[in-house]
Amino acid sequence: MPALWVVMPAAGRGTRFGAALPKQYLPAGGRPLIAWTLEALYAHPAVAGVVVALSPGDPDWPGWDEYAGRPLLTCAGGATRAASVLAGLEALPESVRADDFVLVHDAARPNLSLHDLSQLIERGGADPVGAILAAPVRDTLKRAGDDGGIDATEPRERLWRAFTPQMFRRLQLSRALAAAAGQGVEVTDEAMAMERLGLRPLLIEGAEDNFKITTPADLARFEFELERKQRERGTSGE
Repeated sequence: MPALWVVMPAAGRGTRFGAALPKQYLPAGGRPLIAWTLEALYAHPAVAGVVVALSPGDPDWPGWDEYAGRPLLTCAGGATRAASVLAGLEALPESVRADDFVLVHDAARPNLSLHDLSQLIERGGADPVGAILAAPVRDTLKRAGDDGGIDATEPRERLWRAFTPQMFRRLQLSRALAAAAGQGVEVTDEAMAMERLGLRPLLIEGAEDNFKITTPADLARFEFELERKQRERGTSGE
């Protein structure tokens, strides 16, 4: 299994969360949230290192330059997610070649499982374009009118919710993000940039608990997951 680098956009301030700290630094289980996200990534032996794209002069970054004995680099991110990912791709070491696969993962998505990451790396690496973790839409979807009433029920077949990590080749993803920015299109994930070039990334079903923390309820859910895992480890005698 080839070594892979990860780009992590973390320049946002998390204003939707409503906390004084950016959400990636909020405490959970006695550690900042981003530490759990990094731990989930570095738990996989194929992860060679991570580049974190930070807001310029970020006062909350702990100053780490390695994690789990492997390199942890930082760079200045941009005003948008896409700009931060592009900056992270440019900051990768020279050893990462143009056609090497790179992972992109949200800083506020700490509950990534080792199994899902392995599936993405194995199956995504065998696809000519790349792949993303995702989950099929299971709820009934309603289209709302301007007055808040229901206009229609939308079919959910073939609809998926996009997660991260997302896995693409370094140069191809860089070109896709730059092309979208050049045309004034704000892409909401890396797959969208690739799709705009006519490419079809592979969907790999991942666990529903690989959720992104955007609200206080999400943080409480993650803390519950941490406590559950600790109980399970205690029961198993680890």
